Amino acid sequence: MGNVIKKSVVGIVVGGILFGATNVLGFPVVFQLLFFGYAMLGTVVFIILDLPPLKPIGGGKAAGALVGFYVILSAAYVAGGAVWPQFDPEDEKGKIDKILKPKREQYESGKVDVLLQRAKALDEKTKELTARLQALGVAQAPADQKAGGGNAPTATTGAAGGDVAKLGAEQWELQECYNCHKLNGEGGKKRGPELDNIGSLLTADEIAQKILDPKSYKAEGFEKEYEKGKMPDKYKDLMEPGDVKALAVWLAGYKNASVNTPKPIKMK
Repeated sequence: MGNVIKKSVVGIVVGGILFGATNVLGFPVVFQLLFFGYAMLGTVVFIILDLPPLKPIGGGKAAGALVGFYVILSAAYVAGGAVWPQFDPEDEKGKIDKILKPKREQYESGKVDVLLQRAKALDEKTKELTARLQALGVAQAPADQKAGGGNAPTATTGAAGGDVAKLGAEQWELQECYNCHKLNGEGGKKRGPELDNIGSLLTADEIAQKILDPKSYKAEGFEKEYEKGKMPDKYKDLMEPGDVKALAVWLAGYKNASVNTPKPIKMK
């Protein structure tokens, strides 16, 4: 009897330790009780091991005892399984979706708002550039004829007028050419040359060739950038032929001799 009490005390202590540890770790109460129950079950097993052996039985009694044992054991497992928490994967997915749905909607809404803001800002820039080009196309040519070229940037009337000017300016913004090139005093991070006088140095077809094949021309003073491939070789895949032509024609209209656009050197 003393051995039974001793093992019971040990089992309760071990169960208490497991209960406390799972509580500290943040386990739900039902799992804390589960670990305590395992400790008690282990205690019962060790107590049974010390019990005196049963009298031998045979025949029908042995078969009945075996069947009864399995019936009791099965009932205990089924009852225990019904008591513990049940998890339905579909139910859990529904809960997760319910939690994440507002966050997804918020993210998608925010992303759309950002895209709309960028599109609006781009549209405003395009309108501003188009208006400036149209003004240059109308007023610049007579002024240049009187002043012998003047110091103001010029744009050819063909590139400055109508849809070509609008599409060219739009492509300049869409392809973010201003990240590397300076034009009209704006943009550029010294990765590429200023382009205000590019129309005096290259034709529209040559500019288009440079856009599609960055290695076709090298700007004086930008040898390192050329060797490092600073201008990406991606526009032949990103841009439609008409877009490339519009951008090239638009840039070819810039003939401001007062800006020191580096001389292009043909490499291919």
